[in-house]
Amino acid sequence: MTWHEFLARADRLSPDLGWAELLPAVLAGLATILLLRVGLSLLVRRLRALSARTRTTVDDHLVGVLERTNAALIWITGLLVGLKMLPLDDRWHDRVGQLWFAVVALQLGLWGQEAVARLLQSYQQRHGGGAALSASATLLGWGARGAVWVVVVLAVLSNLGVNITAFVASLGIGGIAVALAVQNILSDLFASLAIAVDKPFEVGDSITVGDVTGTVERVGLKTTRIRSLGGEQIVMSNAELLKRTVANFKRLQTRRVLFSFGITYDATADEVAGVPPLVQQLIEADPLLEYVRAHFKGFGQNALNFEVVYRVKDPSYDVYMDRQQALNLALMRALQARGLNFAYVSNTLQVVGLPGSGGRPGPQPDAPDIVPQPAG
Repeated sequence: MTWHEFLARADRLSPDLGWAELLPAVLAGLATILLLRVGLSLLVRRLRALSARTRTTVDDHLVGVLERTNAALIWITGLLVGLKMLPLDDRWHDRVGQLWFAVVALQLGLWGQEAVARLLQSYQQRHGGGAALSASATLLGWGARGAVWVVVVLAVLSNLGVNITAFVASLGIGGIAVALAVQNILSDLFASLAIAVDKPFEVGDSITVGDVTGTVERVGLKTTRIRSLGGEQIVMSNAELLKRTVANFKRLQTRRVLFSFGITYDATADEVAGVPPLVQQLIEADPLLEYVRAHFKGFGQNALNFEVVYRVKDPSYDVYMDRQQALNLALMRALQARGLNFAYVSNTLQVVGLPGSGGRPGPQPDAPDIVPQPAG
């Protein structure tokens, strides 16, 4: 098609218009643009003043979303209003209606994209941020913005008369195939998002997972790195990590301690009854310890057994070991002062029937046979 043929075809499609038709359309378009810009400016100003007087962040986000209104789309809206007032044929009116839908859909897409970004940013601020949360929020933001624009594009194509049924079906099949191919990777990514959102542990926490105990060094998109007590770095998959029970020692506020000891059977009943109050007195004398209970538990094979429970007010393991050592030493001194001894495993051997012991004679071993040897 040559340039002259194109102009001739456009001239046939366009009606003959005079100033009587063009001037009202131009004025209507300019008035629409002016009203939209002024009205939007006044609305944003009122909402900003309202947000300054309220504690909620919803109005702040609404102001940010409205400020994302595209100026070019406002001008296109004014143009479409003017075209709508012109005496055009049905084909032109249909095209103008499709353009109206496309403009509205594009602006909704821009508002949706800004809303997703602000919601993720607000969530990060409420939960303290962090590398893992930032990475997960970035991935989630990409997915949400991609979903918004896919919906916008499909809606515009459907309005233009394009059959999107096969396209949507192919997208669904392709999505299932991709999801199956990267199933393990996606599970680790969602596990990373779950760790960032739920925060069962953070970087620097001391945790135990199965037979692994150490300090969390990094929470990545696919793996979590733990520095074990032996010094080596343990790399664990995020999905496998969430399937196990995690013990987080950093969030320990108090440490409950149970220990047992025994004394010998030569102690009297009154001496045994005085041991639990003695233990209580020793525990309450330490400001870092909280007494729970102490009882004479029962009769053991070689000892009279006691069970003691107390709490350490400091969650540090080193503090717990220091206080337990001090309590052990104080308990040893207190029992020694009362003439009580710790029990230890001992075995008693009873021998019956030794010669000259006055007891019942036991069986005597057989004498060895003496075989005479012939002389040299």
